[in-house]
Order: sequence, then C-alpha cells, then structure tokens
Amino acid sequence: MAIRQISLAAALLSSSIILGASGEALAANDAHCSSRILDGLYVFSASGDVIPASGPAQPKAIVEVIRFDGDGTLTVPAATRSVNGVVAQSPPGGTGIYSVADLVPADGVCAGHLTFTNGPSFDLFIRANGERIWMIQTDSGNVFQGSARKVSR
Repeated sequence: MAIRQISLAAALLSSSIILGASGEALAANDAHCSSRILDGLYVFSASGDVIPASGPAQPKAIVEVIRFDGDGTLTVPAATRSVNGVVAQSPPGGTGIYSVADLVPADGVCAGHLTFTNGPSFDLFIRANGERIWMIQTDSGNVFQGSARKVSR
C-alpha cells in the first residue's frame, strides 16, 4: 500500500512538473514577437546624418533612455542629442507607440516599428528575449541607426 501511494505521489509530481514546464513554455511563446517582449528601461544610442534638401549632410547622434511598457506604448525619461555639433537635452515625458511581429521565417529575431509622438519613426529588429534592439530611422532625409540595450525592468 505504501509503495502504491509513493508511486501515485511520484506520478502526480511528474505530471505537475511537466504541466508547469509546459505552462512556462506557453507563456514564453505567447510573449515571443509581441509588444510584451519590450518591457522595461532601455538605453538607446545612435549616430548618422541628416541629409538636408540643400547643403552638406549634418552629423547627428543621440543617447536616450526609453521605457517600453510592454503594451505598445513608451515614454522617454531623458535624451541628449547633437545635430551638426549643436547639443541639446530633450525634456522628459516624450511618448510614442510601437509594434512587434515575427520575422518570416521566424528565426529567434522579431521585427517591429516605433513612432515617437510628433517625432521620428524607426524600424526595429529585436532579439527574441527582448534584451537588445537594433533601430534604423525610416524618415526620409536621414541616415541614422543604432541599438538599445535593456538596463532594468
């Protein structure tokens, strides 16, 4: 009788471990390539050029803190930029929206798009774990790209 109870307990424990692992796997897959993979504070740095309608290209660089909220919205607590050597800090509180989807074929990398409110737009390429983002500005007259790394939740 005791052996039968131990076997039953072991079977129940094994089943709960398998179901628990499956639930975790489903949760991980559910978050894969959706806006939920970008959830936390990131530091974005980028450089490139602004190409004016007339005149030479002007160098541009930025270091920016972006908080992705995991729901397709974001805020910008801080940013410093330099355009043609003129340095300025942006006031905190900037906002924007983003979307994330699978690349086809899905290969551990997600793709997305980000638009800052009243500002530039970027295409995103994201590690499937959400820890790193490569960004390229998609507004005409710009050659500007960089990456963002997650620094905290």
